[in-house]
Amino acid sequence: MAIALLVAQAINFALALRERERLVLTQVSAPTIARLIDAVERDRAGQPVERRFHHLPAWRGIRLNQQSVIGPNMRPRKDIADRARAAFAELEIPVLRIEAAEGDIHRGDRLQRMTQARRAVIGDDRGPRPTLVVTAQVAPGRWISATAKLPYRDNRFIFWLIAQTLILYAVMLVPVLWIGRRIARPLQQLTGAVESFRSAEGGTAVPESGPGDVRRLIAAYNGMRTRIAGMLDEKDRMLGAIGHDLRTPLASLRLRVEGIDDEGERDRAAGTIEEMNRTLDDILSLARLGRPSEAETRVDLGALLDSVVDDFQALGADVSLAEAPRTTVTIRPTLITRAVRNLIDNAVKYGGRAVVAVGSEDGGVVTTIDDDGPGIPEDRIEAMFQPFTRLEESRSRETGGTGLGLALARAIALQHGGRLTLANREGGGLRARLWLPV
Repeated sequence: MAIALLVAQAINFALALRERERLVLTQVSAPTIARLIDAVERDRAGQPVERRFHHLPAWRGIRLNQQSVIGPNMRPRKDIADRARAAFAELEIPVLRIEAAEGDIHRGDRLQRMTQARRAVIGDDRGPRPTLVVTAQVAPGRWISATAKLPYRDNRFIFWLIAQTLILYAVMLVPVLWIGRRIARPLQQLTGAVESFRSAEGGTAVPESGPGDVRRLIAAYNGMRTRIAGMLDEKDRMLGAIGHDLRTPLASLRLRVEGIDDEGERDRAAGTIEEMNRTLDDILSLARLGRPSEAETRVDLGALLDSVVDDFQALGADVSLAEAPRTTVTIRPTLITRAVRNLIDNAVKYGGRAVVAVGSEDGGVVTTIDDDGPGIPEDRIEAMFQPFTRLEESRSRETGGTGLGLALARAIALQHGGRLTLANREGGGLRARLWLPV
């Protein structure tokens, strides 16, 4: 708005200055043209040209010369020449040529010296006033000129326009700034609350302030936040009930399986029950990520990865960890451990081995897990992050899990403000990259 006002005032300045200059020139040029017309008519009647204006100095009145008095250093004024030409044509006074110019006519007369002395006494250093000259050629070698002094440029007019602009800014911008701050402050609070929204439990409600529309928007957000909190509470109660109701019969089945005499059948049944327990844990973990119960803490990521790798190596898996620098991040250790376990488990299951490495990237820390498997078709990589999605469509327990590992790992990364990506390696195999902010 300030820029718009500045542009508008600049245009206003230009128009006002142009109009003022036009009025001043009109006031000066009209009498000068009139005196020139009168002198030309007197000359045509054979009367003395300058006698009528004997009370004026020669440079102020009418001059009769053999050539034009307009010098090359003077600024031509085509507009005044056209006005004079139109006036002569309207009165049907024939002339050969009409010229007009603005500048300084150098004079050496006594009046000029007196004027300069007077300016020196009063301290006027503005120099000589510019002169307007309108001249008409009435015959070959016969020019009649009328001259008049132009007024000095009044800088007070410019200062008045600047003062007007400052007053306009004070009158317009101060209330606008106050209104803008009154609107922007509650909107800024609302924006911060929305950007930091992770769980309806965290934080406090945004104070309802500002204009009516903004207050209604904040009230709608606070109401939505309350409804989300109620829905999450209801979901947690439902998940708790589902987990309890399912684990109880699974535990009972586990006890009954122990009574099976056939060792092979007993192991297969126990493995199926264990797989059901893991699937149930994954589903409940994925559903509860929006309201984590674990607090964020500063953890050495290298030490955490070393512990996870040791667990896999203890089970005989081909997992190795490249030398990792000491990197401290703010995370929920249990969730990040779960995500890394899922990624390493996929690498071992589908790629035969896993190579884990840690490095810095984009102001954060990235954990890479490489395997030697067949990789994933490029058009299927993003789909693999969807729950219950598997590259192998048979859904057999022997060829993979439930399809929740990658979905859970990405959800954990996003919950920490990070990201999880998959990419096929040039030499074969798949690379998983888990980036977390420091």
